[in-house]
Amino acid sequence: MELRSELLKSIWYAFTALDLEKSGKVSKSQLKVLSHNLCTVLNIPHNPVALDEDFRDDDDGPVSNQGYMPYLNKFILDKVVEGSFLKENVDNLCWTLTAKKNYRTDSRSVLPRDDAFRLWCLFNFLSEDKYPLVMVPDEVEYLLKKICMAMNVELNCVELEDFLSQDSVQQKGFTVWAFLDMMNSGKLTRGIDRETVTMAVEQVYREIVGDVLKEGYLWKKSQLRRNWKERWFTLKPNSLSYFTNEDQKDHKGSIALDMNCCVEVLPDKDGKRCMLCLKTLSKTYEMSASDTKQRQEWSSAIQTAIRLQTEGKTSLHKDLKMKRREQREQRERRRQAKEQELQRLQALQEEKARKLAELELLKEAQRQAQALLEQDELRRRQQHEQLRRTLEVQLQEAEEARASMQAEMALKEAEAEKQRKRIRELEDMQQQLEEALHQEIKARQDEEAFRYTQARLLAEEEEKMKALMALQEEQEEYILKTQREKQELKQEMESKSRALEEAQRQVEEVRANRHRVDQDVMAAQKKLRQASTNVKHWNVQMNRLMQPVGPGDSCGFSKLTFLPYLSEPT
Repeated sequence: MELRSELLKSIWYAFTALDLEKSGKVSKSQLKVLSHNLCTVLNIPHNPVALDEDFRDDDDGPVSNQGYMPYLNKFILDKVVEGSFLKENVDNLCWTLTAKKNYRTDSRSVLPRDDAFRLWCLFNFLSEDKYPLVMVPDEVEYLLKKICMAMNVELNCVELEDFLSQDSVQQKGFTVWAFLDMMNSGKLTRGIDRETVTMAVEQVYREIVGDVLKEGYLWKKSQLRRNWKERWFTLKPNSLSYFTNEDQKDHKGSIALDMNCCVEVLPDKDGKRCMLCLKTLSKTYEMSASDTKQRQEWSSAIQTAIRLQTEGKTSLHKDLKMKRREQREQRERRRQAKEQELQRLQALQEEKARKLAELELLKEAQRQAQALLEQDELRRRQQHEQLRRTLEVQLQEAEEARASMQAEMALKEAEAEKQRKRIRELEDMQQQLEEALHQEIKARQDEEAFRYTQARLLAEEEEKMKALMALQEEQEEYILKTQREKQELKQEMESKSRALEEAQRQVEEVRANRHRVDQDVMAAQKKLRQASTNVKHWNVQMNRLMQPVGPGDSCGFSKLTFLPYLSEPT
């Protein structure tokens, strides 16, 4: 899974490099070439059928990153076998594609292209597993410290802080191109020659990306001849390899490391000092370092490799990266928890201040209410006293009024008796008026009935007048219609008379024409009879002439006259 993640990071750069329009999509022909090259560097058998099927030319247009992932996972990444290829070749292919588009150098650039490639690989290794790929400032500082440590110099923290304080870096993190621009600016490596920088970058690259825990010269005792030879050793988490020299072209052997291995420090012997031995299940390898410090470093490094094998881990720096990430996450969680605690305390303080303010307001309201109660009590007492005096005055006035009222009551009784008598008279008068009113109402009802009957008769007369007027209008319309029809009939009779006269004239003409035709027919018949008579006469003459003439007969005609042939008409 870790290998797939590392491969995807490099392939992501290749994909984005082919996205020239920055639309998030790449043409199918370019993806076909990229897939073919990836199969080549990953030592995967090519599947041209799948390539042609998935990336044939059609009208679907370019493919997005999400659209390319199913093919990439199924036909490429699922078939990758760890150890069957060099990841550096994959990185080199993807770097070549992305550097053409994104990596720009000028005369002020201090990084050779190979160093830029190694820094790009280091960036990918240390970047977060989120896209687009960025590296958090802590990882940038860690990488720069490793490079400065390899160069035996102190990191220029002032320049680094200037870069880290940029808003884009604070919000999103370092992109690889911003990181390379920072390294190319030369501010962090001011006063250091390029060869030293190149060696430091290569050393850090081999340590972090190549998983080289330590490398250097050691004296090794041969297993067969038991003699000592100086070899270049390279320690990785799973093996300790040794070569003739540091160019690593002549590989002499390799020691597999596992949880059953151990390293021990040996006393000096055979003229060798600073000795250590690596024990496996089958063999023991004796080695000698140049000094005690180197022996201690090699012992610690080998113990670290054995510990990684025991824990089932394949890379020291991946493990360190995960630990640093966990520490950052813990710091972030603690920071968030602290912020939440501060916010909670601030909220509590605000709540306390608000409640104190409310308490002060309540106290002030209570004081005001107490003052109002005192004022109300005083006002109530004053009103009570005033009311008592008023009631006393009213009571006295009521007594006087009662006495006067009794005198008035006697007068009122006499007046009431007069009023009762007057009322009886009025009641009699009312009864008489009611009878007169009933008679008047009856007369009015009779009048209303007569008026209703009169109105009904008037309405009927009006309806009959309307019907009479309608009949009169219909009669007038009928008379007008009759006159129009009479006029039309008269015009029609005149036109028919004229047509009759014309027909009679035409009949006369036809009769005259027939008379002339009859005369012509009679003349033609006469001519026909005459022609028939002539034909018969000439037929007789022809019969006579057709008879044979004997010798000595004389011919009655010296000359024959031929008449035209006339035939009877059919």
